[in-house]
Amino acid sequence: MTTSRSAGQGISRRGAFKLAAAAGAVLAAPQIMVRPAQAAAPMMGATIPQFYRFKLGDFEIVTLNDGTRAGDGPHPIFGANQPADAVKALLRENHLPEDKFVNGFTPTLINTGSDLVLFDTGLGAGARGGGMGQLTQALAAAGYTPDQVSVVVLTHFHPDHIGGMMEDGAPTFANARYVMGETEYNFWSAPERMSGPTERVAKVVEANVKPILDKATMIKDGGAVVGGVTGMEAFGHTPGHMIYNIESGGRRLVLTGDTANHFVVSLQRPDWEVAFDVQKDVAAQTRKKVFDMIASDRVPFIGYHMPWPAIGFVEKLDTGYRYVPNSYQVNL
Repeated sequence: MTTSRSAGQGISRRGAFKLAAAAGAVLAAPQIMVRPAQAAAPMMGATIPQFYRFKLGDFEIVTLNDGTRAGDGPHPIFGANQPADAVKALLRENHLPEDKFVNGFTPTLINTGSDLVLFDTGLGAGARGGGMGQLTQALAAAGYTPDQVSVVVLTHFHPDHIGGMMEDGAPTFANARYVMGETEYNFWSAPERMSGPTERVAKVVEANVKPILDKATMIKDGGAVVGGVTGMEAFGHTPGHMIYNIESGGRRLVLTGDTANHFVVSLQRPDWEVAFDVQKDVAAQTRKKVFDMIASDRVPFIGYHMPWPAIGFVEKLDTGYRYVPNSYQVNL
């Protein structure tokens, strides 16, 4: 009898465990089955930050995202004097798509403590339908208003650099004075530029640059913009293209404008032609001269069309230069 009761009790305990587990499963199952269907988090879309700020000596420098544009290429826009397969091979070696590329547009702002200096003005209102022309929005995101800009500096007169100078028929930067290369202005303002292949750019110069000439200073090689900012002739991309040497507190940076327009093709193969270069042979020689200097001096540069946030370094190679994106170097 004792043995029988013990056995029964053992079975009862095992059964209780099984019943408890089954009951738990039954209680849990309805909650799973009746829980309302919930969508995953909504897609937000790819984004690029609107600004990137860092210190250079006593200056604060901000790169501003005016927008990006994806398109076919890079060949023949880059490397038109090369077989398409050679350009594709170079892209493939650098982990880039062979038939598509993204072009960025990056004006730069420098706060010297006494001046707020803007280099180039982006594409302007005419490009906003395509998601570009975002300079004033980027300025606002970075904490500035157009009225605070005291100096506007132009590297050259291509529309993606002067398109944002006017807004609704009035100067966007109402309180600014302007600095530009004398050779660049003389080239694009000549009457003969208003026809033929130069007509499109000359008309933008007519509409955007000429209205502010009473506030403009023309400079040549070595011309000063403000203390610590000096213009340097870098002709070829346009006949009067300028770059700018920036120095503060023992630190240095070169703002290269459109000296190189693609971080792989134009830098690794500086002799390859670029469709946007007005004087292609001169532009190739200028690329090598400028980036030899930057590589030898081991200083950072900001390139208007470099990958966001458009600041990096270059290392000399046998046939050109390797682009080294900034990680934290300028923040130390």
